[in-house]
Amino acid sequence: MDAFRDATRSSVGFGAAYYAEYQPHDRLDEDMRLMREAGFSIIRVGESTWSTWEPDDGEFESAWMRRVLDAAAEHGIGVILGTPTYAAPPWLFTEHPEIAAEGARGQRFSWGARQEIDLASPVFRGYAERIIRRIVSEFRDHPAVVGYQVDNEPGLILLHNDEVFEGFRAWLGAHFDSAAEANERWGLAYWSHRLRDWGDLWRPDGNAQPQYDLAWRRYQAELVAEFIGWQAGIVRELAREDQWVTTCIAYDRPAADDRRIGEALDIVSGNAYYRMQDGLDHPAPSRPQGWMTDGVWSVFLSADRMYSSHRAPFLVTETNAGAINASNVSEPGWDGQWRQAAWAMISRGARLIEYWHWHTAHFGTETHWVGVLPHDQRPGRVYDNIAALGAELRELGPRVAATRPDAQVGFLFSTDSKYALAFEPVFPDEPKSPASRGYQRILEAFYRGSFAAGLQAHALHDRGLPGGEELARDYPMLVVAGQYVMPDALTETLLAYVAAGGHLVIGPRTAYGDEWAVARTAPQPAGLADLAGAGYQEFSTLRSPVGVAGDGPLGRAEGWAEWLVADDAEVLARYEHPHLSRFAAETTAARGAGRVSLIGFVPDDEAAAAIFSRLAELTGLDRFSSEAPSVTHASSTGETERLHAYFNWSDDTVTLPWPAGQVDARGAARAELTLTGRDVALLWEPLAADIDSWEETR
Repeated sequence: MDAFRDATRSSVGFGAAYYAEYQPHDRLDEDMRLMREAGFSIIRVGESTWSTWEPDDGEFESAWMRRVLDAAAEHGIGVILGTPTYAAPPWLFTEHPEIAAEGARGQRFSWGARQEIDLASPVFRGYAERIIRRIVSEFRDHPAVVGYQVDNEPGLILLHNDEVFEGFRAWLGAHFDSAAEANERWGLAYWSHRLRDWGDLWRPDGNAQPQYDLAWRRYQAELVAEFIGWQAGIVRELAREDQWVTTCIAYDRPAADDRRIGEALDIVSGNAYYRMQDGLDHPAPSRPQGWMTDGVWSVFLSADRMYSSHRAPFLVTETNAGAINASNVSEPGWDGQWRQAAWAMISRGARLIEYWHWHTAHFGTETHWVGVLPHDQRPGRVYDNIAALGAELRELGPRVAATRPDAQVGFLFSTDSKYALAFEPVFPDEPKSPASRGYQRILEAFYRGSFAAGLQAHALHDRGLPGGEELARDYPMLVVAGQYVMPDALTETLLAYVAAGGHLVIGPRTAYGDEWAVARTAPQPAGLADLAGAGYQEFSTLRSPVGVAGDGPLGRAEGWAEWLVADDAEVLARYEHPHLSRFAAETTAARGAGRVSLIGFVPDDEAAAAIFSRLAELTGLDRFSSEAPSVTHASSTGETERLHAYFNWSDDTVTLPWPAGQVDARGAARAELTLTGRDVALLWEPLAADIDSWEETR
């Protein structure tokens, strides 16, 4: 069993979520045989079935799980054992209706879905702790169990229960010396909201103050992270030393702060759901994003976000097997697309590809969310694609696991700004809502441009950043777009980054507010305008796109435009508009060894690609380009070799010159690199000074 125990750190794990308890017939032995033949090394079990673990209060059943674990061990397959706390059983709600979550004061969620629970309820936590301890204590010594997943996809709802609100009051008391300080920092003289003490604090249900909302969202995220950390602590108390703890993060959940959640985990895990078929064409027009992303670039961004949580390799604990979503959104992948998506994520740091799920359920909400096996439970085209990938990973997994994803560009990610711009929307078509994606839309527009320009990127959280000199050493270009919430310390880091020779790219809605989203009084972008040599006083939401041109047409501004006025900066582009043409749309200024570029608008695809091509030239970055527009490239580097992955995101066969200095997995090079439709080519570049030592490491 040692071969898979540390699989996620010494190789690339491969598998699926597995729910034998969902099946109408006993087929455990057949499933395990098929999994092993498909190259599976790990499965995830148990996280959704509290009512099977504990069918009645205090009555525990576990023989059904022991059969699964024993069968997995017999077939050499590791198991991630889940705690079932995100889907409480009916008897618990019947006996304790007070544990129900409230979406607004007195408006309790009806039971019947999942996660409709008050995480702060001591009653719920008592039952949750009991089931966690029971499961881990019974199975910690089982040889198949390599790790634990606590809960699942946390942060689905914002909780308004009384104990949650009282916790928020206490949280504010810990962040301010007094209510009087909050009055001053948040400007609560406005609309007569000054507080005498925290007892005057109003409920969030009808709140209209942005500073309050940001605090409320931060508190909700901390509550969710504390809940995950609380479970992780219980598991670690009981688990073996060689077992690890994770949870499956859905990155767009309203109350999920992946960095805070990640602090409680040994390894970060996440969901990567994407549209297949023409959703994995490249180039292709951008389309609206959601929990199911759309576009080749979006798969890479999902992976880069997961890597950012720990700045380390991560696990993909859920991703597409067959068609996902509902019966009226059925888009099973074309042959080759599973392999393409998997290698895209692996090239960006994934150390587990785990499909959701093995079987397709014959009942329930996700009846048409297709697994590796369809409803007839027979291996078919999906299984064949996944099994072929499994064979490849079995051969190359240990070699790939020794690498880390490369990047020339850093993209700053701000959870606080995501919250702030959900309350203060950017785009005319984006309503104020906890689930608003205004911030993500800004970030995605810039990331798409970087990807289209052939650059590789890392996502970096604005909290816990290294110093400016280290940033400049690691990332010649740093993109800060939509960073509405800008603490003073972050401004100082960005100034130091430029002083150390970095190229700072500032996008719209950046540095407008302080750490509490209070609008700053300095010229915008506040604290950075002097360095940029340009700034603005006015901005406009755009009901229709506006053209942008420099030496020639660049593309269009969409949704938002800041009216830039240059001081000593060079104007690179202006708006094509009878009134806005007097204002700059893009500027740049050299500052010692560094540079600052200011982009005042949200670019469409054409403009974003053109901008990043020019920014790469200004920064002196090499970028990948190909005469075949459907081909993209990603690389990751180890101690002795660099992996290069070349993707052809079309149905047509393309031929490229063989990349200099690169060889295939067996050390061979040819005159041309041929990529068939929906193909991936993996090439290796030796880095060791002594080729003999590189040959030995292979």
